[in-house]
Amino acid sequence: MARTEELASPAPREGAGAEPHLSVVVTVFDEATSLEELYARTVAALEPLDTAFELIFVDDGSTDGSFATLERLHVSDHRVRVVRFKRNFGQHPAMHAGLVRARGAIVVTMDADLQNEPEDIPKLVAAVQGGVEVASGRRNARRDSWGRTLPSRMVNGMLRRFTGAPISDFGCAFNAYRREALVPMLGAIGKQKFTKALVLSGGASVAEVDVSHAPRADRSRYSPLRLVRLMLHVLAGFWPQPIQWFGVALGIVCTLVATALGIYGVGYWISESNFPGPLFGGVLVLFVLGIQGFILALIGEYLGRIQRDVEGRPLYTIDKELG
Repeated sequence: MARTEELASPAPREGAGAEPHLSVVVTVFDEATSLEELYARTVAALEPLDTAFELIFVDDGSTDGSFATLERLHVSDHRVRVVRFKRNFGQHPAMHAGLVRARGAIVVTMDADLQNEPEDIPKLVAAVQGGVEVASGRRNARRDSWGRTLPSRMVNGMLRRFTGAPISDFGCAFNAYRREALVPMLGAIGKQKFTKALVLSGGASVAEVDVSHAPRADRSRYSPLRLVRLMLHVLAGFWPQPIQWFGVALGIVCTLVATALGIYGVGYWISESNFPGPLFGGVLVLFVLGIQGFILALIGEYLGRIQRDVEGRPLYTIDKELG
């Protein structure tokens, strides 16, 4: 029978050795071809640090045999822990499942697609050990198409404005956190996207660390529609009272546009004796409808959140857990 949870913190695995000082949380979705290489490179990067560590892989409903690979890794290495979801719930719920199980004083998060190099983990850990609460990965040579980087820049600008955190790459999932900075936000992580933005919005200190970035081996899972929904999520989650702001903006813009068109129409009517009312009226109607459509989409985001809270749905259901 599947288990559901949001904030459960399981007991340490018996016989797992010393309590880990470092936890690495890896979200996995259909990454069977890269998991063994990821594991080998991660262990090779961490063992020279001479500190106890654990690797927590969260399988977000993979269908390509990823879990079978993770089972083998768990059997061969007691430091590997695995959580498997009943179905695909998304990257951020998967991140939550790993974070609530992390026992280390320092927690590193990353994806399993090898776009970020595990060899950079020591740099992130060193930044946290240097005194900051968050070491924010910054993809200084990003290998994504303009269709990904342009929306990403827009989202980064919005999050900088709303959180007040002066970092350049909120979308990079390759980060290190001091555990004390994560704990207060565990109730929101998973429900809200952008874990790093949530933690920084709570006042955590941060330093940016340049990390390598490789192109995806397969097609990006972020479609244009999904990126638009992501922007709406940022607005609803990080901008206080956006409906009021949009209402004010809508009133001001529509008033100015209507005034300008009215003045132009009067002038045209006087000079040409032929006012093009239907054309300008149609343009104005389309303009207003476009803005209203955006506002309705934002309201839909709010209503969706209210529905999830009222229904009390779990963030995810767990099929199996190893370690």
